[in-house]
Amino acid sequence: MKDLPDDSLHVFDTTLRDGAQREGINLTVADKLTIARHLDDFGVGFIEGGWPGANPRDTEFFARARAEIDFRHAQLVAFGATRKAGVRAADDPQVQALLDSQAQVITLVAKSHDRHVELALRTTLEENLEMVRDTVSHLRAQGRRVFVDCEHFFDGYRANPGYAKQVVSAAHEAGADVVVLCDTNGGMLPAQIDAVVRTVLADTGARLGIHAQDDTGCAVANTLAAVDAGATHVQCTANGYGERVGNANLFPVVAALELKYGRTVLPAGALAEMTRISHAIAEVVNLTPSTHQPYVGVSAFAHKAGLHASAIKVDPDLYQHIDPELVGNTMRMLVSDMAGRASVELKGKELGIDLGGDRELVGRVVARVKERELAGYTYEAADASFELLLHEEVEGRPRRYFTVESWRAIVEDRPDGTHANEATVKLRAKGERIVSTAEGNGPVNALDRALRLGLERIYPQLATMELVDYKVRILEGKGGTESTTRVLVSTTDGKGEWSTVGVGENVIAASWQALDDAYAYGLLKAGVEPQE
Repeated sequence: MKDLPDDSLHVFDTTLRDGAQREGINLTVADKLTIARHLDDFGVGFIEGGWPGANPRDTEFFARARAEIDFRHAQLVAFGATRKAGVRAADDPQVQALLDSQAQVITLVAKSHDRHVELALRTTLEENLEMVRDTVSHLRAQGRRVFVDCEHFFDGYRANPGYAKQVVSAAHEAGADVVVLCDTNGGMLPAQIDAVVRTVLADTGARLGIHAQDDTGCAVANTLAAVDAGATHVQCTANGYGERVGNANLFPVVAALELKYGRTVLPAGALAEMTRISHAIAEVVNLTPSTHQPYVGVSAFAHKAGLHASAIKVDPDLYQHIDPELVGNTMRMLVSDMAGRASVELKGKELGIDLGGDRELVGRVVARVKERELAGYTYEAADASFELLLHEEVEGRPRRYFTVESWRAIVEDRPDGTHANEATVKLRAKGERIVSTAEGNGPVNALDRALRLGLERIYPQLATMELVDYKVRILEGKGGTESTTRVLVSTTDGKGEWSTVGVGENVIAASWQALDDAYAYGLLKAGVEPQE
């Protein structure tokens, strides 16, 4: 173990346990190991790995984590429950499984709501206190550091504050390093959290932590309110994953502690890795990263309004609460029909195109964007198409790598209920006339294959490019099948990804425009000179 964080304020991550309870997340042992490595790289102090003994997957995870991960910053934590009623902790197989995991830190969940004790555990209030004392004492005697999660604490405190505080005191007096107050149902608000934490801290003297669910949308605010009130241990999950609507999001909490509170809770330089870590974990759990997540979302520092752009051109801090580079993110300018001259100039600079303060040129671009967006195009979601438009205005002609004579797509409905999709494109490139035909699993896929088949010999760079996303939207206006269609296409060359847009009266025509732009931009990005 190297470079352990300061123990004065714990950042405790429970993505692998509580976060894994989110609907749609199903982690393999390999997934859990990968996420644990990411969290350790980020520099959290504690990683709760799961409940060893409760299921084979978590038991295997702890065994493999010990053998395969050299933790540099984090300590691995095993989660379990206090002993069963009427059984000594030393004789409880579940408690023994926690010890067998060889985790040096153990989190115990304990009941702190009197009704839960009587209805769920079906035991007495005094026996529940003894279960806490006995289990904590036993684990401490075995050399383990112990944290106690007081489940449903705030609801229990509202119903019976005296008993809820007795549970905290029992854990503290038995040797628990931290007693965590859990808003298990997620129904609390920041002022309520603040008041309860201050009272419990004063009345028990225990070191307190906070575990907040997000059912009121206040989990991050509740976590910070608890810190304000004296809590020194925060439990969070990456990207806010968790049961129902989720848990306190690790990344806004850590960013607030570091940048707003001035508390150093991560190793030097780790905060700048936050956006990368957030997106990497999202990929592992197979969920699209939230574009509008604070600090790390791709839209977190995106600016669309012309008024904002004018101010940002003078000083970016006028419309940004922090420098996005502090958290590994970047500022982005969005170009839309709301754009003014400043938006276009800043976007050109972002794309590496110097508009040179040419007011006439910038005015033409602004007017063209507004005209095309009125027709249904959107450039805030299609940077590549906007960059091609900029090049066209700057250079006075479109960037063309091929000229299309015609294209067609045929869908054949066969008697056996199957369909055949075939496309033919006729085009010219570098002085050659090319006719190419291909089949696909749909008319757009067939067009894509026909285009690539015809051009790859002349432009071998196309071999590395492939479509990775395809979105269709029917725009407001005419109804039904007469509506205007907008298509957004995302393409990758294995190194980067770009998006293009097409608009037409039918989905095939709109798709063709987006494909045309996608491959034109890919060739531009590859450094290929356009045809004369």
